Amino acid sequence: MGKLLAICTSPQRGTVKTEVESARLTPEWGIETDAHGGNWHRQVSMLSAEKIENFRKKIWVDYGAFGENLVVEGYDFRNLPVTSRFAIGDVVLEMTQIGKECHNDCVIKQKTGECIMPREGVFARVLQGGEIHVGDEVTLLPPPENPPLRAAVITLSDKGSRGEREDKSGPLIVEMLTAAGYQVEETMILPDEAKALKAQLIRLADGRQVNLILTTGGTGFAPRDITPEATYAVADRNAPGIAEAMRYHSLSITPRGMLSRAVSVLRGKTLIVNLPGSPKAVKENLEYILPSLEHGVRIAAGLDGECARK
Repeated sequence: MGKLLAICTSPQRGTVKTEVESARLTPEWGIETDAHGGNWHRQVSMLSAEKIENFRKKIWVDYGAFGENLVVEGYDFRNLPVTSRFAIGDVVLEMTQIGKECHNDCVIKQKTGECIMPREGVFARVLQGGEIHVGDEVTLLPPPENPPLRAAVITLSDKGSRGEREDKSGPLIVEMLTAAGYQVEETMILPDEAKALKAQLIRLADGRQVNLILTTGGTGFAPRDITPEATYAVADRNAPGIAEAMRYHSLSITPRGMLSRAVSVLRGKTLIVNLPGSPKAVKENLEYILPSLEHGVRIAAGLDGECARK
C-alpha cells in the first residue's frame, strides 16, 4: 500500500509543475489540467517519494521539480514491470514506460549535474478516470490473467521519414501481428540512421519493455542499409535461427534471398527481428516465422518454460 503525497501540474509544456490538492483524470488522456495529457503512452508521470528524499540530501527541490505529476510514497517504481497497474480511488493507471531521455535544458541537471527522472521516473496511461486527492491510498493491483504479448514496429526509410514514400510494410506488419494476438504499442518511421535506430531499440526494450520489436527495411547491400549493424550494437545475445530461417524460406522463392543481411537478437527479455523492406517479402517472411515466434518470445519474457519435444 502506498500514499499519494503530491499532485503536480503545469498548463504549458516546458514550464515548472506546481502542486495542487486534487485533480481529475480522464481515460486515455491524463490529468485534465496538465499539458502532457494526450492520446499517447506518457499521459501521467510518477516518481517515488523516497527517491526525491534521497536527492534532497544534495539539494532541496520542491515536488514537481523533476516534471513528475504524482509523488507516491511506498513504491520503488523502477523495480516494477511495465504494465503494472495502480488504483487511486476510482482511478486506474497502467505503467507504460520506465525513465526517459533528459532534456538538455533541464534546470535540475544544470544545478546539480544530475536529474533522477530519466532513471527513476515512470509513465502511465489512464485506464479508468476519476478524481484523486493528496493523501489518497495507492494500491498495486494484481496483474491481469493472460495479457497479450506486446510489440513495436519500426520502418527504416529515408524517403518514408521525409514523407516522400508511403510506408506499406509497417502497417502490414501491424495487421499481421494484431491478427496473431499481439498488442502493438508503438509504430514509427525512421531515416536510415544508426544512432536514431539504436536509441529507439534501447528505449522500446528497456523503457517500454515490449516483448517483440520488428524492423522493416535497411537489410540490403546499399551503403545506408545499417539496420543489422545497429541491431547487433544493442544486442545482449544473438538469436540467429530466426534470420537464418527467413533466408532459407526466401531462397525457396527467389535466389536473391541470399542477399538479405537481416539479423535476429535478444536485448534483455525483448526479441528484435529484422524484416525486409518490401511488403511482399515482409508478408512471406512473417507468415513463415510467426507461428513459431510466440513460443520464443514467451520463453524470453519468462512466461513459458522450455518444452523440448521427445
